[in-house]
Amino acid sequence: MAIYAIGDIQGCFTPFQQLLRKIDFNPGKDTLWLTGDLVNRGPQSLDVLRWVYEHQDQVEMVLGNHDLHLLAVSEGFGKLHRDDTLDDILNAADGKVLLDWLRCQPMMLEGHGYAMVHAGLLPEWTISKALRLAEEVEFGLSSNRYREFLGRLYGNKPARWSDDLKGADRLRLIVNVMTRMRFLTRDGELDLSYKGERDCAPANLIPWFEASGRRHGGTPIVCGHWSALGVHLDDDVLAIDSGCLWGGSLSALRLDDRQLFSLECQAYREIAAPAGK
Repeated sequence: MAIYAIGDIQGCFTPFQQLLRKIDFNPGKDTLWLTGDLVNRGPQSLDVLRWVYEHQDQVEMVLGNHDLHLLAVSEGFGKLHRDDTLDDILNAADGKVLLDWLRCQPMMLEGHGYAMVHAGLLPEWTISKALRLAEEVEFGLSSNRYREFLGRLYGNKPARWSDDLKGADRLRLIVNVMTRMRFLTRDGELDLSYKGERDCAPANLIPWFEASGRRHGGTPIVCGHWSALGVHLDDDVLAIDSGCLWGGSLSALRLDDRQLFSLECQAYREIAAPAGK
């Protein structure tokens, strides 16, 4: 039995299937950990979602920002962007079944000596605290008031955690940290404005996993989300979004021995040039 963590698929179903063949995935024995962002921007989001739903007994996954965007748009909140590829899901005969299942997936997982979240964790959160905070969001998504939750999902504020946060502000910040974060300011605020490469970041920003005083050290965190970072493997952070959508690769990490498997991908989207270049 092996556990393979796979980075953001984002509707790239054909490379996903090719990677499963490359690692010789055996659904009778093996388990997949998916870092979130199953859908959007790639051409086969419906195929990905159907496959994961049909193989849910062999899959552990967490929600990513694109998955949450799909759920919000499906309920009439937010709007489709020009490069979204979600129409097939929204118009599918089995779309509601798939969306209701997706809505009940976790924000964070822990097991086998690892934790998994789509983007990252704040330094002041322990693993146990982060799991409790994730459960607050999961309750909002799975309750009969989920539309109220989705209607308050969008926004970049607040940017600083406090245990005293309540209501929509509290849940929005948890979601933004776990599904959108790449950088923090040097005084600990969440910064969602810069999405590029680590080495080109403004001087006042640091990658979330370089923040001092991290209380979740000791449990390796598997994550995705940051394609411009690429594969980043150290003792306690295993970032594996290697940019399949953009013509990079789709990566699978076997957690038992941390062996990395990569599949080169065709670009479905072009990387936008930085402003002023």
